[in-house]
Amino acid sequence: MGSSPVHEAVLSFEYDSPGSARIVAESVAREVGEIDDDRSWTELDREERRVTIEIGARDAVALRAALNTWFSLIDVAERVEEIASRDGPSVEGARRDE
Repeated sequence: MGSSPVHEAVLSFEYDSPGSARIVAESVAREVGEIDDDRSWTELDREERRVTIEIGARDAVALRAALNTWFSLIDVAERVEEIASRDGPSVEGARRDE
């Protein structure tokens, strides 16, 4: 993470398959670093079926804003993954069986 945070949060999401976790992680990974600023920063990790997001912030307001952003991003990614798995064989380039 960046400098020593005053506030930290760890979000952990577990999915039915490693492929689903990979799709969600890849969907939101491009935002890491893009939405970070001098008040908050994020690290994302995926292991098998689990996606973990670590957030550090200098103050509670920045932490709350980062949490709201990441919950929204994950929510959208999960909805898209669910629709893709229900309505089609796969998202282009994505395999659900990994």
